[in-house]
Amino acid sequence: MLAITAYGHPILKKVGEEIEKDYPGLDKLIDDMYETMYNSRGVGLAAQQINRPIRLFVIDASPYAEEFEEAKDFKKVFINARITSLEGEEWEMEEGCLSVPGINEFVKRHETIRITYQDQDFATHEEEYSGMLSRIIQHEYDHTEGIVFVERLPQLKKMLLKRKLKDISNGISPAEYKMIYPRKKSRR
Repeated sequence: MLAITAYGHPILKKVGEEIEKDYPGLDKLIDDMYETMYNSRGVGLAAQQINRPIRLFVIDASPYAEEFEEAKDFKKVFINARITSLEGEEWEMEEGCLSVPGINEFVKRHETIRITYQDQDFATHEEEYSGMLSRIIQHEYDHTEGIVFVERLPQLKKMLLKRKLKDISNGISPAEYKMIYPRKKSRR
């Protein structure tokens, strides 16, 4: 199980670098990311969240399958992803993030996206996703662009969360998993 980088950690602001097929230990890294995501009760995890500034994220949307049919059996690795279009009206839904434990807020996201990416075998795909899958992908994609979901909130909401966010950055958090804090080395 890998440690999750906490809000305020500088790596969460880094735009991920593209990687090649020979990236050292890639298969093990992907396996470890899935294990970390499952043990932290997440549905997605980006490399920035495990202290790697690369364009890689994993998703398993199956926890949403009962409510959203498109989430059934949706488990994918996205390497070097680029969203090529955002379409449809923005819709609001509550989101959380493993890097921002204990904070859930309503975020507006586009209904439909088109995305190009490479899978774990580095085959290139261009696909369109809507609904919940679009939302999850946009959330994880944001991490590869150096954006955490709280940055998408209205200014007033960010001001109201300032103390909680500062606490997380200082190592005061409700997380039940290992984290890497910006001002502390790690905490369990």
